[in-house]
Amino acid sequence: MSTELRLVRTTMAALGALVGLYGVVRFLGLGWTNLLATLPWLAGVVVVHDGVLAPLVVVAGVAAARTLPAWSRPAAVFAVVVLGAVTLVAVPVLGRFGAKADNPTLLDRPYAAGWVGVAVLVLVAAVAIAVRGRRKGAARG
Repeated sequence: MSTELRLVRTTMAALGALVGLYGVVRFLGLGWTNLLATLPWLAGVVVVHDGVLAPLVVVAGVAAARTLPAWSRPAAVFAVVVLGAVTLVAVPVLGRFGAKADNPTLLDRPYAAGWVGVAVLVLVAAVAIAVRGRRKGAARG
């Protein structure tokens, strides 16, 4: 590994650790009531990831390996992983959890439209990855 790449990776890791530490400090400053209210969400994330998302990705990967041509597999994996993660993160706003009738400014944006926009961008990127993979495969022979 080159020295430049090592420096970039080390810098990115340090910045990521600092941002994470800042988040932990801010989180701990919310008080015990908020910390305890967060525990079910944290447990739910683990359950949803390990019990739902990971098995679906594995099943989709096995199905893709058996049915898709080799040049299109990276694009399919990219689309499934990115859209799966974005969808899980967006569930609270897509489901409008936390919206209150007496405060219409909470969750007042078209979140579903935003998710569709992200999905379109991911699918366009997946198509670009697939086209690039097909061209490389054709060039090899």
